[in-house]
Amino acid sequence: MTKTSPDDPDNGLIHGLTARRIGLDSHDQAVILTRRDCLVCRSEGFAAHARVRVECNGRRIIATLYQIDSDWLEQGEAGLSESAWQRLGLSEGDTLHLAHPQPLNSLSLVRARIFGQPFSPGDLGIIIKDIVAGRYSDIHIAMFLTAMATRALNDQETRDLIQAMVAAGDVLEWSRPVIADKHCVGGLPANRTTPLVVAIIAACGLWMPKTSSRAITSPAGTADTMETLAPVDLDLAAMRRVVEREGGCVVWGGSVRLSPVDDMLIRVARVMDLDAEGQLIASVMSKKIAAGASHLVLDIPHGPTAKVRSLTEAQSLGDKLGAAASAFGVATRVVISDGRQPVGRGIGPALEARDLLAVLDNQPDAPEDLRQRALALAGELLELSGHVATGKGFALAESTLASGAAATKFRAICEAQGGLREPPLAARQFPILALRNGQVSSIDNRRLGRVAKLAGAPGAPAAGVDLHVRLGDSVAIGQPLFSIHSETAGELDYAREFAFSNGDIIELTPCR
Repeated sequence: MTKTSPDDPDNGLIHGLTARRIGLDSHDQAVILTRRDCLVCRSEGFAAHARVRVECNGRRIIATLYQIDSDWLEQGEAGLSESAWQRLGLSEGDTLHLAHPQPLNSLSLVRARIFGQPFSPGDLGIIIKDIVAGRYSDIHIAMFLTAMATRALNDQETRDLIQAMVAAGDVLEWSRPVIADKHCVGGLPANRTTPLVVAIIAACGLWMPKTSSRAITSPAGTADTMETLAPVDLDLAAMRRVVEREGGCVVWGGSVRLSPVDDMLIRVARVMDLDAEGQLIASVMSKKIAAGASHLVLDIPHGPTAKVRSLTEAQSLGDKLGAAASAFGVATRVVISDGRQPVGRGIGPALEARDLLAVLDNQPDAPEDLRQRALALAGELLELSGHVATGKGFALAESTLASGAAATKFRAICEAQGGLREPPLAARQFPILALRNGQVSSIDNRRLGRVAKLAGAPGAPAAGVDLHVRLGDSVAIGQPLFSIHSETAGELDYAREFAFSNGDIIELTPCR
């Protein structure tokens, strides 16, 4: 969004329409809706799916035009999506002015890349500025992502992309020289180690201001899980107050505008099922640099149904992430972990919150794999930051958890973020039973996550899957393998049908 002035050379010929709020959720896309016989559109030659500059009260956006053949809108009215409405700061009945946008010159840089020409210094900065300003449609963003996927970014281009993404948003600065952070590349259901690591690190006296994502294609993101326990939509000022008071936080990254272009790229990439390595590296590092991290532990799970499939791939990605971090002065340590099965038992926001509370409170039935993974990551971060000597981190993390100090700190962080909440419980549950005797030989992370999503997660926070078995367990016919949790009968039916038709989500082999 930009402000205009009377002598703006791009003012062009503009026309007035009356703004109407239509409650359309188009995520971060700005959409404007008019009648097909709209006189303004006819006079300017605007057709459906055109990119249109929309101005009001000195604010400007680029929106995608859609048109209707009905009287739902009056002649002279224009409906706007929530994204467009908020970015323009509109009130009902405001007058909108439409015009043709400036030519999108940076698109020629994207086209050149597709045909083999490398990005020159400054090119990626120009492209990212246009994307953040809303000048790129989803089709244009798809072109940019394709250009990076088909012709991989070299090291310098990756650094340029990281720098451009950081510059496009806010950058946090802290009063301490050591700011701890961690990141998991994802692809593994549950694995909700972040709140545990933040609690342990903060309880040990270090600062760890953690920004986390919501789910895009998974049953829960860290922000979704944390939101069942405390508010996460904190602005930068509130985030800073929490960290300065308690030494850590777990907030939604989308509310603090750190590398905002990253979410725009990810949303389109997920639809395309495209995961370019250069984009992944820039996504991770731009947010860490913008958050002010000085010491970063990277968790890279690998397994046949994880995002990273092989040990070789994990090692290569770790090396490249480490090199990118080093170029920006961030100390890193890479942890390559087992991604053959989910971490913990719950998959879905509230069920994952239940697991992490059980670990924090040292409950005897707490998931041991979640506990061990969180301790390992926290221990690595304590050593990397210089807080303890090499080899002493795990023991300090373990004693901090066992003493209750981590639990006390976590609850204090929740209170500082707006108050501790009780995770909700699902109204309906249904067990999926073993059809024969056997030993668990494989668990399909992706399809198990799909069951949780069909059950309603993450939109329904209590929905998801509760896993009852682990790799290597011996099970008897009729024994529950996992349970589906859902808020509605319809979602339970969808999830149950998918589970029944995919009977090898948890594969059993005959016991020896």
